[in-house]
Amino acid sequence: MLFDGWTDSARHVPYRCRGVTDGAAGAGAEAAAAVSSLLPPRTPFPGVAYFGPGAHNFHVTEFGRMLVRRGAGRFHGSPPGPRSTDEDRGATRAFQEAQGWRGGAAGGLPGPSTWELPVAGEGRDIPSGASASGVAGPWPAPSSHGVPGCPGRAPFRPGAENVHVTRLGRELVRKGFGRHCTSGPGPRRGEEDRRNVEAFQRAQGRRGGAADGCPDPETWRRLFS
Repeated sequence: MLFDGWTDSARHVPYRCRGVTDGAAGAGAEAAAAVSSLLPPRTPFPGVAYFGPGAHNFHVTEFGRMLVRRGAGRFHGSPPGPRSTDEDRGATRAFQEAQGWRGGAAGGLPGPSTWELPVAGEGRDIPSGASASGVAGPWPAPSSHGVPGCPGRAPFRPGAENVHVTRLGRELVRKGFGRHCTSGPGPRRGEEDRRNVEAFQRAQGRRGGAADGCPDPETWRRLFS
């Protein structure tokens, strides 16, 4: 009997042998795999706990160096890491704000997205002259009389660690008011720093609450004049 067609063709399911690929597509996949194998592995995000206040680990150093390459160098008075400081937070927030993030998304602590962008070499660099809102960053612009602007009292709270503490301490030592320091000065604010400022304030004739050891704009102006 002769058949002019296959009566079961409607139920036919085509199969493809495993391992058989299109020649061009296979070559492209092999080339991509070869290139990928030559690239250094990306460091995965270690978690926000590694960047909290006072954290001390190599992730702080690694992330700080990545941000320096993206324009954050001026936020640091010394090379970044391994201790997380206000400088690191200011640099991180400036990078986050450069991406257009605001509010909680620019809180100064890296999350997965903040970490991934510099790791992958993506995102926007920190623009020249940018500062991070609400976080100690680059030095304030000089005032009209040529003295560096006072950064306020917040950078000098007990235990604070930033470039402002270092700069203040060095100027006190230079003016002869560093006798309470056993090391340093800076960048961590301690009782010896407070006593040095108090000694300077008393030398200016201030007494009582006016000589509390925390620099106000007038103390700052006289010290740096």
